[in-house]
Amino acid sequence: MVQIKPFNVEQWMDKYETTATHNLAESCSDSLSLNALLSLGGHTLSNLPFPFSSIPLTYGHIRGSPEFRQNVAALYPPQSSNDGLLPALPAENVLITPGAIAANFLVFYTLVGAGDHVIVMTPTYQQLHSVPASLGAEVEEWKLRPEEGFKADVEVLREMVRKPGSDGKGGTKLIVITNPNNPTGVIHPTAALKEIVSIAQSCGNVPILSDEVYRPLFHNPDIPAPASILDIYSHGIATGSLSKAYALAGIRVGWVAARQSRVIQACATARDYNTICVSMLDDAVAAYALSKGIVEKLLERNVALCKRNWSIVDRFFGSGGGIDGVRFKTSYTRSSGGTILFVRLTDRDGVPIDDKSFCHDLHTRTGVLLVPGGFCFGSEFKGYLRMGYACNTKVLEEGLEKIRNFLKEF
Repeated sequence: MVQIKPFNVEQWMDKYETTATHNLAESCSDSLSLNALLSLGGHTLSNLPFPFSSIPLTYGHIRGSPEFRQNVAALYPPQSSNDGLLPALPAENVLITPGAIAANFLVFYTLVGAGDHVIVMTPTYQQLHSVPASLGAEVEEWKLRPEEGFKADVEVLREMVRKPGSDGKGGTKLIVITNPNNPTGVIHPTAALKEIVSIAQSCGNVPILSDEVYRPLFHNPDIPAPASILDIYSHGIATGSLSKAYALAGIRVGWVAARQSRVIQACATARDYNTICVSMLDDAVAAYALSKGIVEKLLERNVALCKRNWSIVDRFFGSGGGIDGVRFKTSYTRSSGGTILFVRLTDRDGVPIDDKSFCHDLHTRTGVLLVPGGFCFGSEFKGYLRMGYACNTKVLEEGLEKIRNFLKEF
């Protein structure tokens, strides 16, 4: 029997989010209604760009509709890389899944087995280390450290990765990263990614799985947008979804894309045993959202939201110095991409708060929901709170003021 740990962050959200009045734990961009999405293209519910009312509701295209897969593939244009010029990603190298969480699971289920060595960058979304561990893999954490600004130390990776033996066995099976990172919001720049790729190549072209669900929400003008792993590595695998960057979590659609077509074939074969396909209706909405002329407007809206709300959050936390009017200190690394901030809260003596109790009491007394960092991302992050700041701006401002008042009495 497979033994898998409780998924703390998802169980936390399941327990509290439906009763929160100000959900600052949510890491999606402020969710759009179908009407709001359609308006980006000048359409309405009475003037739909897809024939919802007349098409038979069959399974549809099992791997995803040609239109949707092509729109996803267009997110990965031709690039020069360590492997030379990588061509535009073929639509056939995209598999549509029920969210990125299903895409990640399929990659692990097809590539990882008992005894395999898997390196996972942490802190990260718990699925990315708990699932391979449940499959019997030897999971080794490549830890990002707050004192180093959560930057990826590639020399540490170089010491961790294993070369296969003369029989081709025993080497590292998979390297797993998240970019932008969850929960820190830190971006790993293209230069660092290329070093990671070089290390993987030196050990027999170890596949790199990059969870890129917050891509392409890049909103720090001082930091260039990083490459996708598919832009720079012929053995790269990227997962993504419509949930975070595209504000459409409710349609539950994501994808896995890979330069190696055999990875997609393996994932498709495994998926036959669980979800088979996604809903035709969800596929149609997703294809529209990523279509030319719509996706640009959608991202423009969400990047602007992140920029505006980040300035509010950064000002509230005193740019890491502390919250005005309360006795607690704050520290964090500037969130340069995605929708989340990982902030450490301590008293004036530097003692971190009990993050789980704090978040529970905050929700109970004020209706504001945050994610406790130590509980959800590892005990070394005691006192950390994960906050999503891409929600409705009014909700954010009201929630922050409730936090300030709560801290005055805490």
